[in-house]
Parts: sequence; C-alpha cells; structure tokens
Amino acid sequence: MGTKSNLKQSANVENNLPECLERGTKARLIPVIKDLRKEEQVVSVLLSTLMTVDELAMVLLGSLGHRYGTRAKLDCFTEVVCKKKIGTENLRPDGFLIFNPGKKVWSALIEAKIGNNELNEDQISKYCQLAKLNGIDAVITISNQFAALPTHHPLKMSKKATSGIDVYHWSWMYALTQAKLLLGDDNFKSEEQKYILQEAVRYLDHPSIGISSFDRMNSEWKDIVSKIKSGAQLNKNSEDVEKSVAAWHQEQRDLCLKLSEDLKCYVAIKLSRSHKSDPGQRLADDCQELVKNHRLLSELEIPDTASPMQVVVDVGKRTVACSMKVDAPKDKKQNRSKVNWILKQLPDENSNEIFVKASWPGRVSNTQEELSKLKNDPDLLAKDHPSHILQGFEVILVRDLVGKFAGQKTFIEEFEKTVEDFYDQVGQRLQNWIAPPPKMEKESEQPTEQGKVQEQPKIEETQDSSPEEERRTEEVWPFPIKEESALDTIQGEEMPVELPMEGSPKATGE
Repeated sequence: MGTKSNLKQSANVENNLPECLERGTKARLIPVIKDLRKEEQVVSVLLSTLMTVDELAMVLLGSLGHRYGTRAKLDCFTEVVCKKKIGTENLRPDGFLIFNPGKKVWSALIEAKIGNNELNEDQISKYCQLAKLNGIDAVITISNQFAALPTHHPLKMSKKATSGIDVYHWSWMYALTQAKLLLGDDNFKSEEQKYILQEAVRYLDHPSIGISSFDRMNSEWKDIVSKIKSGAQLNKNSEDVEKSVAAWHQEQRDLCLKLSEDLKCYVAIKLSRSHKSDPGQRLADDCQELVKNHRLLSELEIPDTASPMQVVVDVGKRTVACSMKVDAPKDKKQNRSKVNWILKQLPDENSNEIFVKASWPGRVSNTQEELSKLKNDPDLLAKDHPSHILQGFEVILVRDLVGKFAGQKTFIEEFEKTVEDFYDQVGQRLQNWIAPPPKMEKESEQPTEQGKVQEQPKIEETQDSSPEEERRTEEVWPFPIKEESALDTIQGEEMPVELPMEGSPKATGE
C-alpha cells in the first residue's frame, strides 16, 4: 500500500477540513441532501456508520490492508471539492475519507453508483488523476458491480491511469453483508454502536435504496452458449468472451455474499496466489478455459466443511456440477465398509442427481455410480477393483439446466439454486473421517486372535507345600528367611517389638 508522505493532513481550524479539500461536509447518519443526488445520500450513511462503528471500520478498512487499532482515527466527508483541479473540469467525488492509524496517514476519494448505474472507466481514470494531483493515496469505488476481492476491480483499468494510485472496489452488497455478519456476532463495544449499525442495515437493505445482487449475465451470454453448442470456434481475446467471463466472476462473488448471509459465516472464493495478485491473469486464464474446454470453474471456501466446494459450469453440456472430496476411513479394512461409511452421510431423497466417485491408488482408474444404485448395492463402486484399497470419495451433484442455461436471468437463478441444493443435501452433512484416540491396554488383559480379552489363569492357593517346593523357594529367595520365634507371637497375634531408648545400654552396646 503506497502512502504519500508529502500529504499534509493538518485541519483547517474553521471548517475542520483536510488541507487537500476546498469544500466538504462531515458524513452524517441522517444526511440533508437533495433527492437527485442519491449516491451522496447513501454514501453519507455508509461513511458515517464507518466512523461510528469501530467493528465495521475494522472489517472494511482491513479488506484494503489497513489495521484499525484502538488509537486509530477516521474522518469521512461528502459533497467534497478538491483544492487542486484538472483544468476547468469540475470533478466532484461522492466522498472522501482520511485514516490515521497512529503513524502514517492514509486517504482516499470515494466514487459511488447506485441502482443500475455502472462505473465508468473514463470517470474513474480522472478521479485517479485528481487524487494524484492533491496527494491523495487511493480511489475507492462502490456500486452494485462485483469483484472477487476489494483489491480487484470490476473495470479493466489501464496501468497508466492507475499509476501511483491504489484503486479499490466494494460492492454495496459486500458492505451490507459484512454489517449483517457483525450483527450476527453481537460483539460490540457499546449498545449505541450496535443500534447505529442496525439502523444503517435497515436503511441500506430497503428496496427503495437500490442496492441489489448480481441477477443476470451479460447480453452476449446467449450468443456464447449458442456458438459453443453449434461447435463454432471462439476467440479468447474477443469482447464477448471477456464480458461473459467477467460476468461469471461477478456472479461468483455475489454467490459468496449470499451464502455468507445464509450461513452466518464468511464464504470466500479460493484463488491461486497468481490470481489474487493479478486479476488480469485470472481473467485471461478463465477465458482460455472457456474457449478450450467450454467450462467456467469456481472453488468456494466455506468454514468447517469437509473440503472446498468445486463448481463446474459445462457450457457444452449445459450442466452445473458441484462436488466435495473426503478421504476414505482408515480404520475400515473392507471396501464395502468404506462405502457404507460415506452412504450413511448422504440423503435418500433426490439421489438420482447425486453421484459418488471413488479414487484408487496409483494409476487405477476412478469408478463412479449413482447414489440411488449404491444405496441398494454398495459393492457396485468397488466391483471393478476387488484387489485394491479404496482411497477417497468425491460426492457430485450434476444438474441439467436444458433451455434455462442460455437465459441471462434464468441461468443465474438455476445456478444459485443448484449450489444451494448441493450444500443442503451434501455439503453441510459431509464429514471427514477422524482417527479415534489410542486406547490404553490393561495389564491383566491379553487380546486373542478373535479380538476377545483372555483372562489370566488364577493360581490356586494351597495350605501346605511339599518339601521340594520349600527347597526351591529357599534357593531363589534373595535373603534368608528368619524363622518366627514363639516369643514374637502369642496365639497368632504379633507382639510389639521393644526398641532401645537413645542413650540406653542396649543402644550404646554396653
């Protein structure tokens, strides 16, 4: 994160504005702004909540790589005008924030869109120039568009336009979902902060505000599906392919936010290190996958599940497949027992869409069967490899979307329903095998071949011993046995032994 040392953040005594601003109003929870400027109204509510509720500031600023500690100070403004301008253009960002964590100060311009309004690359490029001219570190955009990470951006920004400036993006749904998750945790410093966040969520969640989820693919999606179905060749660099993959990326992010809200925990897209650091490389790789293999891929990380959820959209077959993997239990020797272990975790209803795939050691080919058939005959999965030990399972739900696949809106609806059904029927039930703790063996117990415990043979006590046994006892005993004197016992009772007193003739040997 680049932080400019030349930015002076001393406040103007009269209006409490940072020196880079000519005009601005402190963000208010109840803003007094004209209805025509709806973006500024909604931005004001979000930024004022950000200043007031520390927990929300920790999450949102933390997503940009900034730690919000106990000594941190955050100030936010709306209706801002920067002192230094680009020519005669009257650029007016929707907001401005300045963050002082206690060491280096960091600041950012805010540009927001609401409803169906989308961000414009030329406008964001000019705000980057404006930020650079006024010594501001970053530009944050907020809209109903989605990006995989806040460090990625839904627009394909040129490196020249963003040179020296960090550009971040929050979707409105992302900010709203994070606020809802915080309310679910119910871990606030004060009841007042909790109440303010509740009211902010109530406001932002109202349909009239215009915050929406990703509900349709791009207009070129139908043509892409039709070309793949007819066998036409696609170009990975074409605008139609790039827009379709970009829309797919937005849908992945929106799906994660919906699952996060439903499951009350944070669901994330699992990305490789190269894709995290370079969203352009991620776009190029996914375009290549669509053109070459006619597939769109995703991997979702859900806390405490058996494994990440793999999602495959096969455009050629017009199907959606969701799957999770688990290792086979190691305490079961028979393959049938291993199969029964996984079957006990899976449902009986709608099992004609669910398949179980078994993985085997080495180069042995995988085997797959319908769940409904395995419920009747668990031996089907291992019949082709009777001499091999089953290693693991993959449970797959495959759904054919048929005519709904090519629709911009119907594809999103059916895709999300498929993922939710898989999690409901499989994902939340599937568990990894856990080895039991080792048991301590008792000394008196000896395991037999049949696994039963054999008791130690009891030794019968005898009153009299033979002369030969007494002789052997005397030979092995480590010290001589003193014969009992008649003076030591009277009628079988032990007599107390008198110990010599210290200083007495017996003690001194006299």
